[in-house]
Amino acid sequence: MSLKKMSKDELELMSNKDITYLLLEESAKPINTLNLFKKIAKLLELPESAIDSKIADYYTALATDKRFIMLEDGSWDLRSRHTSDKVIKITDEDDEDDIEENEEEEENEDDIEEDNYDDTEDEDYDEDTNEELKDLVVIDEDELELEQ
Repeated sequence: MSLKKMSKDELELMSNKDITYLLLEESAKPINTLNLFKKIAKLLELPESAIDSKIADYYTALATDKRFIMLEDGSWDLRSRHTSDKVIKITDEDDEDDIEENEEEEENEDDIEEDNYDDTEDEDYDEDTNEELKDLVVIDEDELELEQ
């Protein structure tokens, strides 16, 4: 359904994200956050002060909705219109260093966890194991050396 044909009451029942979806669907080109929100405010007849007070929440809502994609120029469009190579990839050398440090710390933590492993706490213990192991004979190292 076209936004132009919808009444204000119908629009008020919709979320801003759903209205944005329809706006972008009807638009031939991507639109930036402020212009999108201004269009919504106009459709819903919101005061200018609502734009300033709610635009941050609106931006967050778009950023977390998988239907939308932010392009390199900062404008929004429908994800279905784009391949993944057009998605903004924000990287910072400091962030990359932090990632490498975190990976090293995780590896060290894994080593420590393996060293402290206590097999008496094994959650996969099966009661039937006792029956299977009843004929098992345990030989310590000294006995093994004597046999050789």
